Amino acid sequence: MAGNDLGGLLGGLLGGGGQGGSGGSGAGNILGALLGALGGGQAAGGNPLGGLLDMLTKSGLMDQAQSWIGTGENKPVSGEQITQALPDNTLQEVAAQTGVSPQEAADQIAQHLPQAVDKLTPSGELPQPGASLEDLIKQQSL
Repeated sequence: MAGNDLGGLLGGLLGGGGQGGSGGSGAGNILGALLGALGGGQAAGGNPLGGLLDMLTKSGLMDQAQSWIGTGENKPVSGEQITQALPDNTLQEVAAQTGVSPQEAADQIAQHLPQAVDKLTPSGELPQPGASLEDLIKQQSL
């Protein structure tokens, strides 16, 4: 599935930090499942990263989302905030794909999403609408 490929790419992107490969891989799996649930790597006319950030912004998390995109300090977000921002069925799907409870999925997303968005937006701007998420990750992993 595309979610698994995306998870592997995200794991590679996040695994480069000092946390070791298993932490990066787990982060990739949870975020890959999330982005897959939101439309896969190739959402029509855009990418799921933009859709996810729109959801967070509409849920009152604009300051956090903007801090991840920008070049300054990343503001934290809680699992509870992620639970409120995402549709229930999305969190259920992510939890089922990764073998954790919906609350654990939300907590893991809250832990890893800021770093992933930060790495995918190194210039402080969201990617162009036509860019695939896989291409963006591969560019950042070079």
